[in-house]
Amino acid sequence: MTSRISTSRRRALLGALFAAAALTLGGLPAHATDHLKVGIMSGPEEEILAVVKQVAAKEGLDLELVTFSDYVLPNEALNSGELDANAFQHVPYLENQIKTRGYKIVAIGNTIVTPIGAYSHKVKSLEELPDGAKIGIPNDPTNGGRALLLFQAKGLIKLRDGVGLLPTPLDVTENPKHLSFVELDAAQLARALDDVDAAVINTNYALEAGLDPVKDAIAIEARENNPYANVIAVRASDKDNPVFQKLVRAYESPEVAKFLEERFKGSTLAAW
Repeated sequence: MTSRISTSRRRALLGALFAAAALTLGGLPAHATDHLKVGIMSGPEEEILAVVKQVAAKEGLDLELVTFSDYVLPNEALNSGELDANAFQHVPYLENQIKTRGYKIVAIGNTIVTPIGAYSHKVKSLEELPDGAKIGIPNDPTNGGRALLLFQAKGLIKLRDGVGLLPTPLDVTENPKHLSFVELDAAQLARALDDVDAAVINTNYALEAGLDPVKDAIAIEARENNPYANVIAVRASDKDNPVFQKLVRAYESPEVAKFLEERFKGSTLAAW
């Protein structure tokens, strides 16, 4: 016995077949949205990534932003798979983390460069620092070294030849003012300004504390040829995944460059 299929049911079946074919041929994914979980530092970088998120959405990329308050956790979270990417660290810090912790992480694009500065509640210039002044510097190797290199560039100390980007207080060979370098957690340095004569503070923490690097710093790194450009980092296994290039393009966009210029007025610069 031959059964008849009603016209309405025939149309429904044909519709289902066309939908299945479209999925098979890739007709529907054009409307799909990729999703990435990105680790960032709290504070000013949240503002930047909010703009990146808007730009990425135009390319069909949804960014979930996960904020951290210190530099230790974002790479651990990325390496363990809790994040898809992070955007908080400069190249020397990433290289040191890979060397000391064995992370399988690589940089895939540049973001910003934030010249580090020295700040003080007690003096108006480095020249006013008294003999034996106490100077707070970050306690991680790369940013602590960065602080010492800043003081060398300004002529207050001399470091041992060949130390590269990772000097420590033990590498100080000349110190006419007998400065005492106190290593503190980078996130605590702004709060410690009343307890030291000066402190070298990463720009994200300085901005978060209400300090203006352009107006308030008593010394600041050179902007040109600055080796501390921040990067977008991903697991090495993801470095060729085209989804992550959407993230890079969204960050390295005219919209983000304009925002940096208008919002930070020279304290945070585009590094691409």
